[in-house]
Amino acid sequence: MRNGDFFSLSEVGLVEIMVLLFVSVPIFSFFGMYRFAIRYAGLKAVLAVVKASLTLVFAWALIVYLFEIEEGLNTLDTLPLILMTNLVILLCGCRQSARWLLSLRNVSQTEIANFVVYGAGEAGRQVAGSLSSGIGSRVIGFLDDELEFKGSFINNFEVLGDFREIPSIRERLDNLTVLLAAPSMDSSRRRFIVDYLEDKKVSVRSLPSLNDILIGTSSVLDVQDINIEDLLERDPVAPNQELLRECLFDKTVLVTGAGGSIGSELCRQVVKQMPSCLILLEQSEFALYNIERELSKLVAGNNIRLQAVLGSAAVKPLVESVFENFAIDTIYHAAAYKHVPLVEKNIVQGVSNNVISTYTMASIARENSVKNFVLVSTDKAVRPTNVMGASKRFAEQVVQAIAEKEFEGTSGLSRVKYSMVRFGNVLGSSGSVIPLFSEQIKKGWPVTVTHPEITRYFMTVQEASQLVIQAGGLSKGGEVFVLDMGEPVKIDHLAKRLIHLSGHQVLKPGFSAYERQGISIHYTGLRPGEKLYEELLIGDDVSLTEHPKIMEAR
Repeated sequence: MRNGDFFSLSEVGLVEIMVLLFVSVPIFSFFGMYRFAIRYAGLKAVLAVVKASLTLVFAWALIVYLFEIEEGLNTLDTLPLILMTNLVILLCGCRQSARWLLSLRNVSQTEIANFVVYGAGEAGRQVAGSLSSGIGSRVIGFLDDELEFKGSFINNFEVLGDFREIPSIRERLDNLTVLLAAPSMDSSRRRFIVDYLEDKKVSVRSLPSLNDILIGTSSVLDVQDINIEDLLERDPVAPNQELLRECLFDKTVLVTGAGGSIGSELCRQVVKQMPSCLILLEQSEFALYNIERELSKLVAGNNIRLQAVLGSAAVKPLVESVFENFAIDTIYHAAAYKHVPLVEKNIVQGVSNNVISTYTMASIARENSVKNFVLVSTDKAVRPTNVMGASKRFAEQVVQAIAEKEFEGTSGLSRVKYSMVRFGNVLGSSGSVIPLFSEQIKKGWPVTVTHPEITRYFMTVQEASQLVIQAGGLSKGGEVFVLDMGEPVKIDHLAKRLIHLSGHQVLKPGFSAYERQGISIHYTGLRPGEKLYEELLIGDDVSLTEHPKIMEAR
């Protein structure tokens, strides 16, 4: 229709139609319309259609005017606008229809996952857009603590309310996942929400912490399982910056076992305090390669020297060569075998790595006048019932004996401040139960717990490493520091929480582990040398320090 009247194609003319056909192909090609994958076409593709259509209509009108094509001149007043509108509608419409049909075909073969994004901030908006464009996922809307936004729409998604709306949403939808997309939310609020969601039959996932996003180790779109920190009923204490810097700033620092769970996190914390040099001693080539590559990115432009040394801390000639080449100020000795069942079956290697390496490092540190030596120990060293715990207690006594010689002043060398830091299990470390439980739940396997009453102390690897460094800053020589691990946690309770937060129910005994109703817990029995309860102290003889989370055992 033009000027209120219908007109036929014959009135436009064959010449004008041929012009459109020949001009449209190069123009559409120039704007990349033939390169877009229709299934993933978005706003950029729509803008390309608009630009290409506008250019095409302008080129057509220009050709008609310059060559004075009679039929076209009669329609230049209104036809370009009509042509432009129809082109955009038809080109976008056919592409969006194709996209919808393709997604419908794939979704029919995939169970749809429904997502509710908790947090309508920048991170929530980004991840909602990413999820909505994925196959087999559907964003229902946002949840947010700011109730004034309830009922409004953000990026075409409705703000449904706060966390109290989840039960009603769950009644309407199966396969519901709540995505915590507020990286800056404080830990107490986050834990409150996780506790609330535990029995709501929903799966809970989250974005990385704000710290991980800021340092670049994670992206705002990296959706992951629930943070293990949210499973602990304790709040970490902010580190004392003076104690952190005491043994590190502008110092040459050596970390043994640098590629392990504790050792690698110690390295990350060390480089934040601007040492002059960090030496990484690790006997696993792959672990050493990974941590050196990661730290190289962190220290880029900071004038911090990194030196990777491949080998065992128990090999005296290797350790001596390191000291010959570097004037080391501080040592964190984290190299140890810590898996109880493996050390129980490999006693010679366990004792060699845990005891001999400690003696080698501590004695050479004394000979070379190192200022600070910190041994990373464990709660299993208290009244040990297994080889691993006994070897770590032996290592503590080795360090204490060498420290006593320093106090006696028989060596004539500069005094070394020796200290030992004892703590419990680290969440997320290699061998930790959390990654094992998560893997078993994802595969639908029974979750294996050794005993329904077994309890352990838990701490995040970041907090443990910060406290180890601060304890070294408190040392006067010879102390055994004990970290405040909070209340012990039942492993059985931890396993049930993970099952619930994964959207499953805990099956009662007698049900098949592979039924859709949920996940079962299988009790395997205590392993050789394993305790039901761990201790951090022998007796109650303990004194406080200036740090609220660090005590000194006597």
